[in-house]
Amino acid sequence: MASASDDRPSSPQHNRSLYEASTQYRNWRFSQEDLRSIRTSLNVAAISAIQNTLEKAEPGSSQGVSFLDAAEENLLVKQYIGKISDVCAALQYPEEVEATAITYLKRFYLKNTVMDWHPVSVMITAVFLATKTTNNPVVLEEYASRLPKTTPSEVLELEFLVAQSLGFEFSVWHAHRALWGIWLDIQSLPNHAESYPQSTYSTAMDYVRASRLTDAELLYTPSQIALTAISHVLPEAASQWITHRAPEQANSLVALVEDIKRLVNSHGHRPAMDHVKELDRRLKLCKNPDKVVGSKAYLLRKEREEKLAETKRLQKAAESQKAMAGDPFGNEIGQNKKSLVDYDDDDDDD
Repeated sequence: MASASDDRPSSPQHNRSLYEASTQYRNWRFSQEDLRSIRTSLNVAAISAIQNTLEKAEPGSSQGVSFLDAAEENLLVKQYIGKISDVCAALQYPEEVEATAITYLKRFYLKNTVMDWHPVSVMITAVFLATKTTNNPVVLEEYASRLPKTTPSEVLELEFLVAQSLGFEFSVWHAHRALWGIWLDIQSLPNHAESYPQSTYSTAMDYVRASRLTDAELLYTPSQIALTAISHVLPEAASQWITHRAPEQANSLVALVEDIKRLVNSHGHRPAMDHVKELDRRLKLCKNPDKVVGSKAYLLRKEREEKLAETKRLQKAAESQKAMAGDPFGNEIGQNKKSLVDYDDDDDDD
């Protein structure tokens, strides 16, 4: 899909960066309209499916159910983005794990809805998956034991679904890595004599963390978000860097930085807890029964899936048995054909 950043001047083909060759660049960049459309479509489809399920089980039961709209779903996801930060801080996981898990959660809900899969379940799986994909593995049992009321099986229950929703594309390019690169680069610019304190970098890093609570990483590149964080703490240094590193794109980059600032300043904070609690309460009443473990709809769906799987298994077993019934070397085929040279047919009767 097109990105909001596609209108900017593009670099020559021979100057394409490694990032531009990544799956993130190709598959996970959107415009704001793209995101609205995707989320609205998912929301409408989920509501329709849940209504049908409820009506089949009990006619009229979907009347009066207060379903979440797309914006409310996104607000709940945002709340659990913050929860990922809390979990990673409590478990002392690296920045890379936290950032990657947050990205996984966002991407998951561009393929699914919270009415199908509650964010708390997806969150614990996303964090565990991120520990593996970032090469920071943890012991499953230990991880589960440090989370309230969580079993190892619950951590793994959605792992395949999450991976599938990500398109099995686990590598993520992060703004915090780009920030470090630009931070070092700024201090090597010509005529730069000032040395910035570590606290300035820490403030910029906090700005990057705030951006994770927004759609910034789905709209902009990691380096653009990082540059905005630098501009937030060191506007003059950021301006100098733009002029020196990208003079031909200076005007468009400055405008882009301002767009990102408005986004982060407006949405880079956690939602009000009272509002989130109300949404969570409503979610419990409008969840897809097919996905609620133990519900009648869930049990019926599992029964159908198991029957289908058993049918496929029996069919495959029958095909294998049929194949093995013949000569595995295929000699029965040869027996049905006349030999090219019949050595028993001797014309010499003498």
